[in-house]
Parts: sequence; structure tokens; C-alpha cells
Amino acid sequence: MNKVKPYIDSEGEVRELDEPFFTNAKRGRPPLPEAERKRRVNLMLSPAVIEALKARGAMSAEADKILREAMGL
Repeated sequence: MNKVKPYIDSEGEVRELDEPFFTNAKRGRPPLPEAERKRRVNLMLSPAVIEALKARGAMSAEADKILREAMGL
């Protein structure tokens, strides 16, 4: 059986990309399973909460993190 040579070696070096690599390549990352995908919701928040989240940066991710911690998830 002809073993396929990996594109990245044990030291993290990437070998030259060949024709089969580009032939089989797909754009982007594979989609997450439905159960793991985040869903869009609308929330009414006080201006102070919104400003505090904006100050922390990445407002959506930060709100998710805070809620998960508060709910013990």
C-alpha cells in the first residue's frame, strides 16, 4: 500500500504543496456540527452594560463568556 506523505512534518515544517493538494483543496473551514453552532438572539441591555462590554472588546464573545461562567457552563 502506498502511504501518503503528510504535508507537515514532525518539526512543523510544511513541504512543497503538490498538484493533489490543490486538486483536493476546499475553501474555508469545515462547518461546525449543528449542536455546536452559536445562534443569533436579540437582547435588550442597559446602556451601562453595553458600554462595559464594548470596553472589554469582542462584545459578543465577552457576553457569551460572562453568561457561561454565571450559569456554571
